[in-house]
Amino acid sequence: MTMYGAGGRPAPPAQTLTLDGTSLTPADTTALARRRARAEIAPAARERMLLARKVAEEVVTRRRVYGHTTGVGANRTTDLRDEVAAGHGMRLLRSHSGGIGPLVPVEQTRAMLAVRLNQLLCAGSAIGAAVAERLADALASGHVPTVHSYGSVGTGDLSALAELGLTLAGEQPWRHGEGSGDAPAPLILDRWDALPLMSSSALTIGQSALGCTDLGLLLDRIPLIAALSLTVVHGSTEPYASVVHALRPHPGANRVAARMRALLEPVTWEPALVQDPFGLRCLPQVHGAALDAADALDQVLRIEINAAAENPLLSMGPADYHHHGGFHQASLALALDQVRLAVLGTAQLSTARLGVLAVPAFTGLPSYLAQDEDGSSGIMITEYAAQSALAELRGLAQPVTLGHAVLSRGVEEHASFAATGARHLLDSVTTLRLVLACELAAAVRALRMQDVVLDPGTELGRFQHDAAAVLNPDTTDRDLTPDIESAAALLAR
Repeated sequence: MTMYGAGGRPAPPAQTLTLDGTSLTPADTTALARRRARAEIAPAARERMLLARKVAEEVVTRRRVYGHTTGVGANRTTDLRDEVAAGHGMRLLRSHSGGIGPLVPVEQTRAMLAVRLNQLLCAGSAIGAAVAERLADALASGHVPTVHSYGSVGTGDLSALAELGLTLAGEQPWRHGEGSGDAPAPLILDRWDALPLMSSSALTIGQSALGCTDLGLLLDRIPLIAALSLTVVHGSTEPYASVVHALRPHPGANRVAARMRALLEPVTWEPALVQDPFGLRCLPQVHGAALDAADALDQVLRIEINAAAENPLLSMGPADYHHHGGFHQASLALALDQVRLAVLGTAQLSTARLGVLAVPAFTGLPSYLAQDEDGSSGIMITEYAAQSALAELRGLAQPVTLGHAVLSRGVEEHASFAATGARHLLDSVTTLRLVLACELAAAVRALRMQDVVLDPGTELGRFQHDAAAVLNPDTTDRDLTPDIESAAALLAR
């Protein structure tokens, strides 16, 4: 578990990640997307790709292979004549590049490039090694293709990767992104390259990796915020006792309880109540479930980032192609649904704690942490803002797996809609951060009004110090938006 430090440290120099198709993590993908790491291709992985092409050329001499000797989708029964096979790849890219909607942000597009590059190094297709090299060039230079948001139903990011293919071929321009240097040189893509390039959910997986990484950081900060709130109200630490969780040993709940014990011990007060409201008492159970859901998503992503899922899938022992449904993102869509639902519960507890901080009976301070009992509103509006954000999270938590689609003349009769789930996760992380920022601003304000300064030698004391450094100490009625934005920025870094 990542522990909170001083905050605001400069980013370390970019490290080099050697991609081999087997060991890339969601955090690594995020580092590549944000230019905190450089990618290089493992020589052994490149050799595997060269060998795969030779194997594929032999296999298609003795059997029909989807997309290479036949059309695709509903056209899978149409055999390609020799005179049209040469241009089949580019026709596939052009016909599948019809994405719509807003452009995918540069960072998310770079995550797509990182995932697709690593997947191709698994050598599950006959795609040329030069394609992988161009993707590495794009990551190095900062250039990205122009990719549209809508076009995937969770059975492959066909339109996004087709747009990438046309960009690699020089038919569409590169976006400069935020890098430097020349754009990758155009590359001739043939019938061995086009379908394998598109046969992936690399954009969805890359977006999910970004969301998973950022969510992990945010979930790690929640015990710190809750511990400050507990300190304000002199809450009980009995809900975090090891004996309680040893008898009901859910992994996430145990982790949260242990973290709270480490942050709060030694406790310097007698609990004000026999037992506290759920926002404090049920933190291990509710937030622990979010940790378990985030871990489950991380495990799915570790598989998908390093998976050869192209259809058809080439194996080199025995040498053959296999037609399958490994492109379907049912596992990822379910994991994304689960984590967004779990995040909603965590956010609900935060708004509950915010409500507790507004009540004089819990804090011993004026209502809404106002400067005085003179009718001032204090932090009143933050409750409304947090509940508004919570309503947004409820919408984002709607399971995408409830959706259904029948496409391609009835041949493709199921869809996971994982792409929608990934976008909703990214939005959920941003919105959760705002909810937590409201609680953090209120807790720091309450501790100031109580003249409580925690030991700066402890993790919780450092967190209070860093939060206080960015939050305005003025308790008069004023615009609180800058406070919430500053608290959110602290939680994001």
